[in-house]
Amino acid sequence: MILMGIILAEAIGIYDGKYVAQTQSYGPEARGGSSKSEVIVSDEEIDYPKAMHLDLLLAMSQKSCDEFYPDLNSDGLLIVDSTFVTQVPTAKAFQVPFTRMAREKFNREVVANIIALGALAQLTPIVSARAVESAVLARVPKGTETLNRDALKAGMNAAKRAKEAWTKLEAIPEVPKEDLLDSY
Repeated sequence: MILMGIILAEAIGIYDGKYVAQTQSYGPEARGGSSKSEVIVSDEEIDYPKAMHLDLLLAMSQKSCDEFYPDLNSDGLLIVDSTFVTQVPTAKAFQVPFTRMAREKFNREVVANIIALGALAQLTPIVSARAVESAVLARVPKGTETLNRDALKAGMNAAKRAKEAWTKLEAIPEVPKEDLLDSY
């Protein structure tokens, strides 16, 4: 989650040219605990680097969704990893199985965050797809560029399908996992 926030901040600030501030925090556990990354974006200089009310919440776990959903603005966008978030607090949420896609398509759970970044770039105008791809490729270890580019594209394709389903039904449904896995 932390690396995802760093990559997102770099994409927005370096490649899209907006003002950005990124902060991170960890739970008290030594390993396996919760983590949180906040990315503040503005067209003007940023006075305070902490998020007060969220316009976007990307929850990769049920605990994160439960803890941070109350901070989401009423018209904010909720995106969840439906692999782990099974109790979604609103019908107005995009549910994409990022971790399941990473396991089944790439045999590498570690790319779930990159898949989620691809979806985020597709579902919100906060960052361009070009900027996210540039930031991802600048950050990933040498030799993993193709894997990460493919994961990013898988997230974008999954989000396109989720967006199309939402537009057709005027509600945000969960896209069948089989459809998402076949879409890339």
